[in-house]
Amino acid sequence: MTRRTPLNEAHRKLGARMVDFVGWDMPVQYSSVIAEHEAVRTAVGLFDVSHMGEIEFTGPGALETVNRLISNDLGRCQDGQAVYAGLLNDLGGFVDDVVAYRFSPERILICVNSSNREKDFAWMKARAEGVTPVDRGDDYAQIAVQGPKAVGLVQRLTKADLSGVGTYRFTEGEVAGVKAIISRTGYTGEDGFELYCATDDAVKLWDALLEAGQPDGVKACGLGARDSLRTEMKYALYGNDIDDSHTALEAGLGWIVKLDKAGGFIGKDALVAQKAAGVPRKLVGFELTGAGIPRHGYPILKDGVRVGEVTSGTQGPTVKKPIGMGYVPTNLATEGSTFDVEIRGRAVPAVVVKTPFLKKS
Repeated sequence: MTRRTPLNEAHRKLGARMVDFVGWDMPVQYSSVIAEHEAVRTAVGLFDVSHMGEIEFTGPGALETVNRLISNDLGRCQDGQAVYAGLLNDLGGFVDDVVAYRFSPERILICVNSSNREKDFAWMKARAEGVTPVDRGDDYAQIAVQGPKAVGLVQRLTKADLSGVGTYRFTEGEVAGVKAIISRTGYTGEDGFELYCATDDAVKLWDALLEAGQPDGVKACGLGARDSLRTEMKYALYGNDIDDSHTALEAGLGWIVKLDKAGGFIGKDALVAQKAAGVPRKLVGFELTGAGIPRHGYPILKDGVRVGEVTSGTQGPTVKKPIGMGYVPTNLATEGSTFDVEIRGRAVPAVVVKTPFLKKS
């Protein structure tokens, strides 16, 4: 059965085109993907991300329990800080990529991908030692407010002082009279917040943001713009760019892996061994230098031989270039390396470039 977020009717009233997304009825666009993309880059956009899951650990030992499950290190963080991390399998591949929030050593909240909600909870529950996780996914709605005018918009609706809430930090307060977790995180490359609130309050918060954001040029944005925005930043998407068969080192996410963390974590031994032996393949960003648009699954060729495949690709609305990501042998992963992408039987030349594709000042 298709699931719906608390904002489903609000999307339909706005005329959104709805699609099935990993079992959820979600808006792919309202006006156009390009218009929504540009709104986030120049003004402010709202995304319903209530399909994401939340898993909570509470009680003595919560911090230690979570730290053994994730690749990053919450022990180095302060209360009110969040980290991007991997849940890794024994081979160093991704069970999921997550954001973990440290409220205190006795309360940790983990946001997981919608496609992995049930899987992640079962995985954590089976491996948690000391504290049993609780699935809070049905208790929270989540709205992402992203763009250069996002901070001003949210600040007008809350008494909380957001000036001290840095990137990957969060606070709690009321936004438009709704109790919320106000997290300075996002998936677009722009500044902004992800707001967690009770499901029953989601419509009130969404409507208030839309109304208050009218002078800013706010737009409701769908999955299409979310995908093009994150691709321009070379942000990985689970199921496309990262999965259980590609390690964190291969994905270029070694910075979220703390091999020296006290107590270790699941997948550490495999990553230590791979680092010592040499990483055989890497996720790169590339531009096409010929005509075409790279898409997920397209073959990557070197001298006519398939050496990898495109994991994500699009015509970047802001960079105005056909861009993509894909895994290639390490000897092809350096900036300036060339290969071809097969598009409908044609070998289209491409070059590895420094990422993110969009350079933010």
